Amino acid sequence: MNNVIGWSRVTPAARMLGATVLAALSLAGCDTVSRATATRQFAVVEADKSGATEVNIASLSDVIQRNPSDAAAYNTRGAAYARAGNFDSAIADFTKAIQLDPNSASAYGNRALAYRQSGRNDAALQDFTKAVAADPNYTAAYIGRANLQRAQGNYEAAYSDLSQAIRLTPESAEAYHARGLVRQAQGQHRSAIGDFDAAIDRNPFVAAPYAARGQSLIATNQYDKAIEDYNAALNVNNKDADSWAYRGLAYEKSNRRQEALESYQRAVAIDQGNAIAKQGLGRMQGGVASLFR
Repeated sequence: MNNVIGWSRVTPAARMLGATVLAALSLAGCDTVSRATATRQFAVVEADKSGATEVNIASLSDVIQRNPSDAAAYNTRGAAYARAGNFDSAIADFTKAIQLDPNSASAYGNRALAYRQSGRNDAALQDFTKAVAADPNYTAAYIGRANLQRAQGNYEAAYSDLSQAIRLTPESAEAYHARGLVRQAQGQHRSAIGDFDAAIDRNPFVAAPYAARGQSLIATNQYDKAIEDYNAALNVNNKDADSWAYRGLAYEKSNRRQEALESYQRAVAIDQGNAIAKQGLGRMQGGVASLFR
């Protein structure tokens, strides 16, 4: 099965919640590389402040009480726990789902994502591999495993997994974005730009591929195009300090001092520790000549 969550005998609201959670988790490895300040390697699931998660956990617990052998219900409640940031309970539920259905690729994949969110990368890698073994067509597991491999510096394995994910699901913006990050990490910026192009063509409404492509455009001296990409990224998320900082760098390298200064200032206002912005402000104060040495 190629679904992220099994859907039998669960409420429509729970199904939607489970899909949302695991979609957010599966974006885990899609940060741009060379981030200025972040230490984490992947996105964090946003906390649900609406109260819907608690309601759905309670609803799913009722389903499990009535159907204690329903692996899909455990799988979906695990996703709800993950949404709430309760990864220990999520892992326990995914483990129960696997016990009930040892061939559940989605339960292995979901548990791998929860392991990764809780910093247990070795266990996550093992579960991604088990997910692929259970279902060789399970695109999400290839992407998840590749994102982890990239974070660990295992670029060739990550590239192989992402190329397989693209063969299986050619319209996956996430797979192209992730493969672009691998190529970018290897310094293959023109190839990376091609993958980011493909990601943006498939989903133009996400900021991260624009920000990632902007870094490779800077690396290939295409500063005006980089500025356009950071404008697009900031149009989606104007609280991203890195996008402000790298836009400042693109402006600075194209000798547009005032725009660079303003972008660096915006970055520091959001994140005082942003290294790219702090270094840029230092150059603004001491002259820009050092940038081109």
